[in-house]
Amino acid sequence: MATPLILSIQDAYVTFGGKPLFDSLSFTVHEGDKICLVGKNGAGKTTLMHMITGTKELDGGKRWEAPGTRVGYLHQEISVEEEVKLFDYIFQGLPEEKRTQDYEYMVEMVCEPLELNENDLMGKLSGGQLRRAALARALVEEPDILLLDEPTNHLDLGAIEWLEEYLKSYRGALLCVSHDKTFLKNISDKVFWLDRGNIRVCPKGYTHFDQWSEMLLEQERRELENRQKIVSQEQDWANKGIKARRKRNIRRLEQMKIARDKLKSDKSLFNKTMRKIELEPLSAAESSKIVAEFYRVCKSFSDGDEQKIILDKFNIRIMKGDRIGLLGKNGSGKTSFLKLLVGELSVDGGKVKLSKNVEFSYFDQKRKDLNPKHSLRKTLCPNGGDYINVNGKDRHVCGYLKDFMFDPKAANDAVSTLSGGQKNRLMLAKILANPGSFLILDEPTNDLDMDTLEMLEEMLIHYPGTLLVVSHDRDFLDQTVSKIIAFEGGGEIEGYIGGYSDYLAAKNPKNIKQEVVITTPNKSSDTGNSPTKANKLTYKLQYELDNLPVKIEQLEEEVLTLQERLNDPMLYQTDPDTFSQISKRIGIAGNELKEAETRWLELEEMRQSL
Repeated sequence: MATPLILSIQDAYVTFGGKPLFDSLSFTVHEGDKICLVGKNGAGKTTLMHMITGTKELDGGKRWEAPGTRVGYLHQEISVEEEVKLFDYIFQGLPEEKRTQDYEYMVEMVCEPLELNENDLMGKLSGGQLRRAALARALVEEPDILLLDEPTNHLDLGAIEWLEEYLKSYRGALLCVSHDKTFLKNISDKVFWLDRGNIRVCPKGYTHFDQWSEMLLEQERRELENRQKIVSQEQDWANKGIKARRKRNIRRLEQMKIARDKLKSDKSLFNKTMRKIELEPLSAAESSKIVAEFYRVCKSFSDGDEQKIILDKFNIRIMKGDRIGLLGKNGSGKTSFLKLLVGELSVDGGKVKLSKNVEFSYFDQKRKDLNPKHSLRKTLCPNGGDYINVNGKDRHVCGYLKDFMFDPKAANDAVSTLSGGQKNRLMLAKILANPGSFLILDEPTNDLDMDTLEMLEEMLIHYPGTLLVVSHDRDFLDQTVSKIIAFEGGGEIEGYIGGYSDYLAAKNPKNIKQEVVITTPNKSSDTGNSPTKANKLTYKLQYELDNLPVKIEQLEEEVLTLQERLNDPMLYQTDPDTFSQISKRIGIAGNELKEAETRWLELEEMRQSL
């Protein structure tokens, strides 16, 4: 039985910057809908949210909402009065009839899991705390339609899991934009896919989106192929016809031209939809097998009258090629660990040893390396000029910016004019140009759109150096790391083999904890309760090992096919663009083949040793 309709937009025509963004756009929202909104960067997700709130007027069409419907919106950007207390900021967002004792209790209930102090002044909060304060205000308000724009940014895993449970039981309708795929899978029962100015509605949650969207795109691909055949047949008819027949069939010729032009336009749009960001593989400088080693390291900070322990006689050995994810609540010590590693902090006890030729590249979530006064060009080319060295090759800065979805015309714009997501993309562009032998990423996924996130995942999967990632994006960790170090607080640190899913499985008491080269002598080592070594590969690693032979075979066939095409002496003369594309791809495919073969050997050796 369908739930009552609370909002409807029909045949909407909307322009942006004088150009049509939506034409004949229609969708509905019903009570209790849990919708995730997805679409490429620039597809119009923010505009659509403003259409729902009513702050964006339609240039054509109709917007209807049920009488008394309230719409709440968690914005990306927040402006506040600095001297207002956090509690007052949240409470003042409520309508008059809800400013009761019950809602005072609700403010406390929401602030606690979001790690907010109700008595703090808004002007004293960090950027992450401001985002959480705005989220708390939106949740306490309990609107009939709640719009959330990247709600998991600046939340730790505990808070994200709490938010998921809260939203599952939320009585109103929900529409959410997020790059966190696991979060979307857990909260949604419907998907709005913004695609080329239209909304396609998946009647199931985000869990089914990939399969559903691939099915639609495959249908569209077949339809375009059939239309291509019809247009080609009409073209043959026109070419073979005599002049008299052409004159008698002018209408048919005109229809053929219209169909051909429409096909060309539709194919172009389809190809843009299917196109993904592609960059050349990252390279890593040579380094010794042991990259870094912590030996009985202690670190603590004074927190008022108490001493906050971060590391307590902590040991770990990081080897070349390790791919490690760091987990833990905000303030548990992850960033301090990174600063100890790169030498920005000194230890209270113990030693940190580094390989002599290790080269760090550090993505700092606070973006300290970005000067707001510098232009994008100066940020990437600090010594002047128009070229940036990318993995040993000179690239024009405008072309490189385009790889990261910047308009080349914006090369001279100041960093201060960029949004949070754009600043993150610029930081990634700067760091990934020459990542060195040890790449450290501290919350790199905050404010990123899906396209950039997938590009980053693909680059990191093929990165041959040592990788250390701090992230609360569970799917991202599953895709990019093979070991987890969990900061549980109070100096307690645990290690697990695998990604986030393996960590979650190991936390279940029915499962045996798996070993990473990590010990805490004053805890598990001193008591004799050392982790039990796993006697087989984790599911994720075994799955990867099982599927690598197929991938290797496909890459071998691709390299062979590309080489055969390059052997054609006429290819460069007849089709230089195709020659250039094949030449570029064969190098990338060759590197991918080598990496896949090396990875298979590593996993097979690991399996045999277990």
